[in-house]
Amino acid sequence: MRHRSGKKHYNRTSAHRKAMFKNLCQALIENKVIKTTLAKAKGLRSYVEPLITLAKEDNDARRKLVFKRVRSKSVSKMLFEEIGPLAKDRPGGYLRVLKCGFRSGDSAPMAIVQLVDCVTTQEDTEEESAE
Repeated sequence: MRHRSGKKHYNRTSAHRKAMFKNLCQALIENKVIKTTLAKAKGLRSYVEPLITLAKEDNDARRKLVFKRVRSKSVSKMLFEEIGPLAKDRPGGYLRVLKCGFRSGDSAPMAIVQLVDCVTTQEDTEEESAE
């Protein structure tokens, strides 16, 4: 029986699923904002948020753990130097998932995923330009 087995499979093999989330994670950390399907966005939270929690405190063991999961020097460096210090006081909830309509080809629900502390909203930029 598969009752309450936990994870969604996204109609992919486990290796494909791991690679997909690794790529989504790298894109999110590099660009601060990505657009993907709603299901993948919700699944991405459980992959990225533990990495940001690890990046709050900088030491060799945590750097090795993050690099092991991300496999990108530039992304792990960004996590520890930019995103970790911004999330220092936040107890969790580092990502924001916003629904943004449906994809035109197959009507899949789409979502925008943002890093909460890193992204400035349009209102903030308008206020800064007015000053």
